[in-house]
Amino acid sequence: MRPNLRKPERASPGDLATCREMIRTGSRSFFAASLLLPEHVRNGAYALYAFCRFSDDSVDVEHGGAAAVARLAARLDAIYAGNPADGAVDRALADAVELYAIPRAPFDALLEGLAWDAAGRSCETLDDLDAYAARVAGAVGAMMAALMGAREPHMVARATDLGVAMQITNIARDVGEDARAGRLYLPRTWMREAGIDPEAWLARPAQTPEIAQIVARLLRRADELYRRADAGIACLPAPFRPAIYAARLLYAEIGAGVARAGYDSMSRRSVVPASRKLQLVARALVHAWRQPPEAMLHAPALLQTQFLVDAIAGAEAVAQPPIRGVVHDVKWVIDLFSALDERPRRLA
Repeated sequence: MRPNLRKPERASPGDLATCREMIRTGSRSFFAASLLLPEHVRNGAYALYAFCRFSDDSVDVEHGGAAAVARLAARLDAIYAGNPADGAVDRALADAVELYAIPRAPFDALLEGLAWDAAGRSCETLDDLDAYAARVAGAVGAMMAALMGAREPHMVARATDLGVAMQITNIARDVGEDARAGRLYLPRTWMREAGIDPEAWLARPAQTPEIAQIVARLLRRADELYRRADAGIACLPAPFRPAIYAARLLYAEIGAGVARAGYDSMSRRSVVPASRKLQLVARALVHAWRQPPEAMLHAPALLQTQFLVDAIAGAEAVAQPPIRGVVHDVKWVIDLFSALDERPRRLA
């Protein structure tokens, strides 16, 4: 009999529960969407999200800056050496990295994006914004593509499109919150074209028709990328489609809320009500199989995400566990409705 060469799992059920709780309290929308994933992939997704959440909090919320980025890089060194630090997130991520052969490049890209935040780097152009979004969100799309075994270049390209679209939506939603914290992610060239001096506006941020037009322009960009991502979602293995499509719909709805408010994200923050989340999850279960135009599937990757596509597509794949669909038991239903009903905290 051929021996099983795979090492024993390091993460305990308690470790996985810790990661699960991090996504449940950090992102209601992503948690609701994740419940539609097959269980073995769901645990991997929790590990990825938990590391991303922990990294963001370490650098941003706790103001750890460059020193925090260096510590996170050292933890990745240990994870990829097969000797993770003694922590639930590290052990769970080490298992996911090994089981799904996730290359390190997207994690390094994420840390680079967080380092840009810590250094106060701004976005002069849309290309700069795409480069930032590629690192802090497109990288997560690339990780998820590897997790689901979708390693073909066009599939990874569509996964990174989805991540970038979500981040752009996030930026459009948080213009006011970011400005009051002294941050500006809007392309500065766009602001100047609209007659706005970026530094003067940041010193006294206010909602104006010109800012509304810029936010609308951002959301149009996000919508273009969501449509491109739809092509990749439709080509995923069937058990994965509803979860990823649900995440796409739930996040795009945040942008729709900004639009309904007249593109005012200075005085209010777009939140998707529980009843609307339920409608969108139901829609994802029904409509995730619609086939978009073939041309969208094979559209070139964004220049700013090509390095992520190359990293995932060029890595050696591993045999995937048997794919099974979601088990619709009582606990699953309770979890789903809990995710949809509780008020969101930091993320939508």
